[in-house]
Amino acid sequence: MSYTESIGSRTYRFADLKTVLAKASPQRSGDQLAGIAAASEEERVAAKMALAQVPLRTFLIDPLIPYETDEVTRLIIDDHSPQAFAEISHLTVGDFRNWLLSTATDTAALTRVTQGITPEMVAAVSKLMRNQDLIAAARKRPVVTRFRNTVGLPGHMSVRLQPNHPTDDVKGIAASMLDGLMYGCGDAMIGINPASDNLAAITKLLLMIDEFRQRYQVPTQSCVLTHVTSTIAAIEKGAPVDLVFQSIAGTEKANASFGISLALLQEAYEAGLSLKRGTVGSNLMYFETGQGSALSADAHFGVDQQTCEARAYAVARKFKPFLVNTVVGFIGPEYLYDGKQITRAGLEDHFCGKLLGVPMGCDICYTNHAEADQDDMDNLLTLLGVAGINFIMGVPGADDVMLNYQSTSFHDALYVRDVLGLRRAPEFEEWLESMQIIDERGALIGASARQPLLEGARDWMGIA
Repeated sequence: MSYTESIGSRTYRFADLKTVLAKASPQRSGDQLAGIAAASEEERVAAKMALAQVPLRTFLIDPLIPYETDEVTRLIIDDHSPQAFAEISHLTVGDFRNWLLSTATDTAALTRVTQGITPEMVAAVSKLMRNQDLIAAARKRPVVTRFRNTVGLPGHMSVRLQPNHPTDDVKGIAASMLDGLMYGCGDAMIGINPASDNLAAITKLLLMIDEFRQRYQVPTQSCVLTHVTSTIAAIEKGAPVDLVFQSIAGTEKANASFGISLALLQEAYEAGLSLKRGTVGSNLMYFETGQGSALSADAHFGVDQQTCEARAYAVARKFKPFLVNTVVGFIGPEYLYDGKQITRAGLEDHFCGKLLGVPMGCDICYTNHAEADQDDMDNLLTLLGVAGINFIMGVPGADDVMLNYQSTSFHDALYVRDVLGLRRAPEFEEWLESMQIIDERGALIGASARQPLLEGARDWMGIA
């Protein structure tokens, strides 16, 4: 089905639904690289006008990627709930925007329709929204998950403590981990990106974190971000695996480039569940995504990168994850060129994920060859804090020495919690207070009070 829209004396024709979506997208370098972006701002406006008139039900009968050839499309269609969709089934994309922003549409309403919304619907409506609209709507849709603590409660924001090391040196990782804990970070998880996919090295890191966690009774969860097949092997060897990690994308072909399928993710999910390591809940999958991953794998099929990204959240939703992280600026300026594009993408991803019922966090980051700096990250951090982000990254000095990119620091987490009045996961905050790391208000206590814990942990780990 083609779409037509006129502006003045000029008429724009769009060949199909995915063309309308691509042309309506805010400017970004990835869509330009793919040759699917609007050629002018006027064409972009025409596409938005055409998109606003598309009925939501069209996305159910006109898949962007054929049902027969893509298992992600089949997942989206087969798991769609007509009952949940009934409340909004009469709306166009433009009407859907108005419904989302209405003061009458509250958390209960958004929760009711969650299983009736497809990724393509939320991607489409996001293209009609300003940044403040994305923030306002996402804020109304908290998503709460539980493993050893509770993440995503309104008024809370958690931090993934990311103590990476370029050679997987256990003492170096332990030092960064202790540093982060002393700043009150780590309630989302302690998550290490290993330099090696070696099973022995992975197991060594898992054992170190787990021994520390048990020794000091820390109510958090660990993860070593290795390929899901390596995690399954670690589980089979008896390693203390908490969260099961995998990078995912929004098409079957893109996921195949990661060496995964829905069946393999199901196997990993069941393996993680078999360990029964959660104490307050059983959400245990940790997924990472990023706009541009399908394009970089030549697996986007002419679909714009933001819509492909939203489709990845349908994959995540299937496995009831504890955390989902859009690593927003990590893939590079070929896909998100500058601070403005990174900021917009982060807000879009958070909005789309939350409306789909996914526990969204964001690695607020950029690579050193992007047209962005830490001021851009400060801006996005603040905006996502207002929007109700579930978690952010805590990287020593905001500079990841293993992955070689810029993110957010332990101090950045202190800043956003202070200015927005955000608390940590309640179980973790109670532990921090019992260890005299924070006071009853959640503020850090002076270094002298923390010194006994710090020295004891250093001695135990053999850190000078």
